[in-house]
Amino acid sequence: MTPYSAFVGLFLLMVKLVESTQNYDLLAVTVATEETDGFKRFMRSAKKYDINVKVLGLGEEWKGGDVANSAGGGQKVNILRQGLKEFKDKDDLVIMFVDSYDLVFSDDKQSILEKFKKFDANVIFSAEGYCWPDSSLRSQYPEVKQTEKRYLNSGGFIGLAKNLYDVVSYKTIKDSDDDQLYYTKIFLDKSLRSKHNIKLDTKSEIFQNLNGALGDTTLKFKGSKSYMYNVKTGTHPSIIHGNGPIKNEFNRLSNYLVDSWTVSSGCQACDEDTISLEGVKESDYPTVLIGIFIEHPTAFLREFFEDILNLAYPKSKIDLYIHNWESHHRKLVEKFINEHKLDYNSLTSISPFDDVDEIKGRDRAIDECIKKNCQYYLAVDSDAHLSNAYTLQSLIEQNRSIIAPMLSRDGRLWSNFWGALNKDGFYARAEDYVDIVERRKIGVWNSPFISSVFLIHGFRLPALRNSHGKPNIDPDMAFSQAARDKGIFMYVSNRQVFGHLINSDNYDTDHNTDELFQIFDNPSDWERRYIHEDYYKNFDAGVVAEQPCPDVYWFPIVSPEFCQTFIDEMESYGQWSGGKNSDPRLAGGYENVPTVDIHMNQVGLERQWLHFLQKYVSPLQLSVFTGYVHDPPTAIMNFIVRYKPDEQPLLRPHHDSSTFTINIALNTPGVDFEGGGCRFIRYNCSVTATRKGWLLMHPGRLTHYHEGLRVTKGTRYIMISFVDP
Repeated sequence: MTPYSAFVGLFLLMVKLVESTQNYDLLAVTVATEETDGFKRFMRSAKKYDINVKVLGLGEEWKGGDVANSAGGGQKVNILRQGLKEFKDKDDLVIMFVDSYDLVFSDDKQSILEKFKKFDANVIFSAEGYCWPDSSLRSQYPEVKQTEKRYLNSGGFIGLAKNLYDVVSYKTIKDSDDDQLYYTKIFLDKSLRSKHNIKLDTKSEIFQNLNGALGDTTLKFKGSKSYMYNVKTGTHPSIIHGNGPIKNEFNRLSNYLVDSWTVSSGCQACDEDTISLEGVKESDYPTVLIGIFIEHPTAFLREFFEDILNLAYPKSKIDLYIHNWESHHRKLVEKFINEHKLDYNSLTSISPFDDVDEIKGRDRAIDECIKKNCQYYLAVDSDAHLSNAYTLQSLIEQNRSIIAPMLSRDGRLWSNFWGALNKDGFYARAEDYVDIVERRKIGVWNSPFISSVFLIHGFRLPALRNSHGKPNIDPDMAFSQAARDKGIFMYVSNRQVFGHLINSDNYDTDHNTDELFQIFDNPSDWERRYIHEDYYKNFDAGVVAEQPCPDVYWFPIVSPEFCQTFIDEMESYGQWSGGKNSDPRLAGGYENVPTVDIHMNQVGLERQWLHFLQKYVSPLQLSVFTGYVHDPPTAIMNFIVRYKPDEQPLLRPHHDSSTFTINIALNTPGVDFEGGGCRFIRYNCSVTATRKGWLLMHPGRLTHYHEGLRVTKGTRYIMISFVDP
């Protein structure tokens, strides 16, 4: 046979198959007693592929048992029997029954009919690798190839209307009996199997049951299309069923199936079923209860409250509920309440003295929201910084049952969601987790666990009452498990940058100002509070650093708050040196040009300060002392100096033991003190109008012989580092 004739033969066969299915129509039938999130996902897939679905049982009481964990489901057979009566005499109708809570379509009607016709069967059941619920029946099944699945699964089957009705009407079944066992016994009866011409889809040509077969399948993308491919049988299944105990993995795969997300087109499902608040009057905004939970000492809590205040949402539509279990933060929380309680529709607070623990506090928040008939509930832990003012509005518009804004710790993969669970229900790394956290994949992602901050649609709250208490697991894990058990999907969105998570693992509350020590664990918050607002302007194109004296450069570097915090921290420590030549803090025990000072290593800030030099000072040095590179910079002498008229008012002329020196003014001449400054003797040039938070940088040991000018009134504080001695 020539290649041409082979092609023609294949073409004619395809035409014949199409023609042979044109006489049939396809009706999908499902049994669903309630519209769960899984059901909505199923219906979306039916709409996507233009498949007509008849839904049976909506609103009925479910009496079929806990089919997710045990045998049951006979009620589905009874509902289906009643629902198919009207079609039992249809000669031109193919009916496909499918579960709906854990299943999606992945093909159109015509493709499904073509596959059905190829089987040359009247009824086809899906197949799986487990003989359930009665494993003793395994030997009665026909043998199949090693790559194929041998045992019947009742989550999907397709057949001619008359034959299908005969199968579901074969004999009576109790609602609590097992539907899969009912169909299994019919299939294993050779006479019935022959009578109705029943076959199993052992190659997963139409139905792909994923339990026990995840390793057989892979996701594939073609342009804006996504589909599942069975690598063992070489098939592209039309129906994907997340049967058995792999619901969480099926939910993850469903983030991609039905063309939801593809490599070339990104998230195509993100804007489906959304709502918009654009143009809505503030008086018509949905009501929201925001539950704030402070359950442990948390760094940068002041900024947390600032972000809550800055949410771009009408405060008249917000009820605040604050549960503070941490006495360390009592004053800050009380200050916020006193200053802003009248800004919101209402404010309820629970203090550490009210003896309401975290579990009770979180459950009470949901009860409070239900009592107020709120339309949404936003839970926010104190470690969730929502720097994006439109976070709340964006989450509402996404219109999901539960949705979290994706947050992660600075520079880390630690986030507020899990992509997968291990067999014990704890964290497991999903293959797409890093891509989502680092925003290489953008979308709205079904997740088995969320924490720290999430929005719940009000109509879901009654089902989630008392959901935070479960023995031996954290409240957030208990909540997520409760949502999973009730079939309520949890999503995380990384469509925008919403903020970040605070890292309080090493947060030490023994300091005067604890956040001063957080430059490593929470760098962006540290910078937000302590770095000068004009620091990055130093590097703008065309900016020339000021030189008050030759080779002496001036830069804004730290905020006024940093300056005062630094002073307060040192004064709280209080162990100022005496300004004598004898100094046991130094290696040789002798200081040639002594000052009244405190060294950074005395207060536990040496490591932080060296990091500050590398991150914030070195770039400035490279911009003015070109050609000198020493990364990282070294500095043995890092200290804060205090000048007072009755203590040490000045410093005699000297060279610094450094390649270059930085001198940061921590307070303001003419306000906090009078006199003072620095005179560079070789150039007869003085800097007296020092600027709070600004850094003087000058060469050290060779050229810039200098002295500290007399302070005549008040107290002057400066921070000194001898860099690269």
